[in-house]
Amino acid sequence: MKIKQVEELVDITRKNIRFYEEQGLLSVGRSENGYREYGMEDVKRLKQIRLLRRLSVPIEDIRQLFHGKYTLEDVLERQLVQLEGQKESLHRTQLYCRQLLEGRSRLETLDVDGCLEQMDKLEQEGVMFMDGTHRDIHKKKQQGAVLGAGVMLFLTLVPAGIVLGIRNLVSIPMWVLLPFWGVTAVVCVGVVVALVGRIREIRGGEEDEASKY
Repeated sequence: MKIKQVEELVDITRKNIRFYEEQGLLSVGRSENGYREYGMEDVKRLKQIRLLRRLSVPIEDIRQLFHGKYTLEDVLERQLVQLEGQKESLHRTQLYCRQLLEGRSRLETLDVDGCLEQMDKLEQEGVMFMDGTHRDIHKKKQQGAVLGAGVMLFLTLVPAGIVLGIRNLVSIPMWVLLPFWGVTAVVCVGVVVALVGRIREIRGGEEDEASKY
């Protein structure tokens, strides 16, 4: 069956399915023409993945389960420990918020440095706060995409420039070079189109969203 049918049967997107394939959680066969051909075993596996991900089981634990290194009992026990830790961390965060609330301080008079120091100490004890110093991953991805496209355009245009220089030295009919210029133009347009699509995908956060399912 095709991926569209699988999407409907499992109720996840093709981007999720592709993500699981990339992570080694799903191995899909190929038809004679090279297209992916999904079977009911693939649908079953995807439903298993969906169940575990809805329980917030990490991708790595699912991988170890499918490879036979963990049992389902191992995975669920590990997840319970993880959830208990998150529950305790959330509870202590709530207590700290309540402590600030009961202090009835105004933002202008709040001892921000003292609060941050106390939060650092709580983090050392296992409490998880949002990291306000994280880097913009999407920005880095966009820069990588632009750099990659720039390299491709450079590698495409340099030979074109060399050919143009040779033509200025040697009399070569323009019609002889038309196929070369045509291919060069098609490649350049393709790179630009791919770059635009990639940036839109990054800004939409589709890959990040896929990894959460």
